[in-house]
Amino acid sequence: MTLNTLEDVYKDQLQDIWSANKQSLDVVTKLGEAAKDKTLSEALIAGANGISDGMAKLEELCNAHDIKPNGEHCKGMEGLVTEAKKHALDEDFGSDDVRDAMIITQYQRMVHYALAGYGCLVAFANRLDLDGDAAVLNECLDQTYDGDRRMTDIATGGVNAKAA
Repeated sequence: MTLNTLEDVYKDQLQDIWSANKQSLDVVTKLGEAAKDKTLSEALIAGANGISDGMAKLEELCNAHDIKPNGEHCKGMEGLVTEAKKHALDEDFGSDDVRDAMIITQYQRMVHYALAGYGCLVAFANRLDLDGDAAVLNECLDQTYDGDRRMTDIATGGVNAKAA
């Protein structure tokens, strides 16, 4: 598809963030299973649930714009997922606390990618006067920020100290 207008870019990026979420869902679930800190594990499970909810909202937006949510493959998230698997799941660790610190690192990298994607989409929807879309996307953005802040609190509230 040729991207000629901001609306074309918007639709392309709706599909891209849906793909990013789809790719990250499985690894976030696995990170939650691998985490030994109970609060971290619960936060990652909540994060996976949030990703699923975001995908459902994105699918509705895609359908409303007559595009398929799976029409794009997000190479950026593909790389981040590969890194998360390599560095947090497949790596050997001397302690569970150190693994938990790495899990947070890899999760937050994926989350920051999602923050950028949702932030751009909100800006595009606002410029295109798609107020309903902007409200839905802003909700996804806020929930993603909340998950990122929660991870930072878990890291600074004990996981990093235990890993040190």
